[in-house]
Amino acid sequence: MRLVGEDTFAAFGLPGTPGSDAFWAAARTPVSIPDGDGWTTLFLWRGSDAASIDFESWSEPVPLRRFGDTDCWYAEVRMPARLRVTYQFRVGEEAYADALNPVGAGGDRSIAATPDAPAQPHWPAVGADGVLPLPRTRIRWASERLGGRRTVRVHPAGGGGPVVLLLDGDDWLYLHPAMTAFDSAVASGEMPPVTLVFLPAKDREAEFACRAALWEAVRDELLPLVVESGVPAELDRLVVVGQSLGGLSALYAALEFPDLVSRVACQSPSFWWTPDALGLADPLGGPVGGAIAARLRERPDLSGLRVAFDVGEHEKRMLPHCELVETQAGQAGATVRVARSASGHDRAGWRQALLRDVAWALAHHG
Repeated sequence: MRLVGEDTFAAFGLPGTPGSDAFWAAARTPVSIPDGDGWTTLFLWRGSDAASIDFESWSEPVPLRRFGDTDCWYAEVRMPARLRVTYQFRVGEEAYADALNPVGAGGDRSIAATPDAPAQPHWPAVGADGVLPLPRTRIRWASERLGGRRTVRVHPAGGGGPVVLLLDGDDWLYLHPAMTAFDSAVASGEMPPVTLVFLPAKDREAEFACRAALWEAVRDELLPLVVESGVPAELDRLVVVGQSLGGLSALYAALEFPDLVSRVACQSPSFWWTPDALGLADPLGGPVGGAIAARLRERPDLSGLRVAFDVGEHEKRMLPHCELVETQAGQAGATVRVARSASGHDRAGWRQALLRDVAWALAHHG
């Protein structure tokens, strides 16, 4: 971060004296200007109290500086090429979305993208005060195997078809408008009609570890309820989609429940995971590929599996874990697609990969 003066605000296209009514009327941030092989991006906060910017899994918090004795707080943040990142402003214990940014992710987060970050068609800009549409069909699932009750939403995009099971479903309902995005992708012909099943997690670390209980419950309890809901649901072409620990769980399901899961799309999967990794000071510092790589060394026959891998190109420590599993899956006979997103470990960067990889997973072989 660099200090800036009033003339530098103008370099970002912001006229007027910082803190003046004219300045705030024209202010729209974040805004980026070229800086070597990356970008310098200006963030603004209007208020009386000191604030900082919290970025999701990309940078340490960045404090904002006050311009004189005005209500204008600012930071110039050096960003690499091709980055989309979720952020929020912190004022004391409170978190806020960026009031100057029309692209939100829930009520207290916003999304920044450098000018060279690929577009994310089908994902509408929804402000922090926006209310996302929810599927009409709700399933009240009281699981005997997992315990507890949860509400699972079901949406037939384009009239419904193959089931797309979205792990961490509440994030895709309340933070990112997946229902709208899938409707748009289906309407454009980029994927066939699908039935979205939004599965919320109660305890991610327990449920998404390499354990059979979740997938036994999905097979024996949840999917029959989806069929009974009356929404079209083709279970023979089930696609499981997960991110981070959810991505780990999705591939685990394909390995251990091949009759249930033969199509997987996983973004930034936590292939560093081992049974004791989460208790370590450095969870990513263990064996490359973790428990999944160890399982793949047993040379299972994955010739019936179609799996798409994606990981953020800025997740440097994740890449070795993912690269090993990607290679092993292909060697075991799986049909594999590998891509890198313009992001760190961040749902905002996984959004387009989610649509692209579900469409690919449902495409005919060959």
